[in-house]
Amino acid sequence: MRRYVIGDVHGCSKALRALVDEISPERDDTLIFLGDFIDRGPDSRGVLDLVIDLAGYTRVVPLRGNHELMMMGVLFGGLGPDVWIRCGGHTTIANYGGNLDRVPDSHVQFLQSLHRHHETEREIFIHAGYLPQCAIEHTDDAVRYWNHPQIWPGPHRSGKRAYVGHTPQPDGEVLNLGHLVCVDTYCFGDGWLTAVDLDSHATLQASKQGHLRRVPLQMMLNWFKRMVGREPATKRRAGQASDPDRTLKELGFPEPPGR
Repeated sequence: MRRYVIGDVHGCSKALRALVDEISPERDDTLIFLGDFIDRGPDSRGVLDLVIDLAGYTRVVPLRGNHELMMMGVLFGGLGPDVWIRCGGHTTIANYGGNLDRVPDSHVQFLQSLHRHHETEREIFIHAGYLPQCAIEHTDDAVRYWNHPQIWPGPHRSGKRAYVGHTPQPDGEVLNLGHLVCVDTYCFGDGWLTAVDLDSHATLQASKQGHLRRVPLQMMLNWFKRMVGREPATKRRAGQASDPDRTLKELGFPEPPGR
């Protein structure tokens, strides 16, 4: 059973498709997404389609990011679209033909099902950040979804390693502080979309054009994998994403202090 955490996708469907094909997840594997599936990049609708499809044949743990929070606020929370549009929402609106009434039910159900955080025996996964001395479930929403820390927080009181996104690393490299790992590697800009293997700590990266970043040895191993005939993981398989019992009131919709 393999476990991967994937950073902010931001509408980069080609990059996500390349990573999924490379990982080729099976039913017992787990893909944890740190949120911000949408906005800024060219194909937010395609990203949601792909993640919903993935949930039909492997375990997907999708977290909510501030961009999903804004979209749901506009759709159902009475939030005006201006803030969302300034934060890149115009690309997502365009993906639905300029009309949010065309957002399919499957996408709405997916957005409603997103988790506020995810926690295992050894790790914490949360979109933007945490308070070191605060239980993760009691994290303030401004910290959980919005803050870009000037100074990264210290270790969480649980002793668990925290994986976050939200704050893009302009050099396209994963920020690894030991107790905290930031996996937002600026795919929608000039960086990469990153997947980190949580057990081996190996990284996979793809550009928004869908090109994998790898050293020659990795290329050779990949060639061998293809030779033994593994099918691309993005081939449509039977099954639909489940709709956990989530309510819109969980979303909160705080007034965003920034991006």
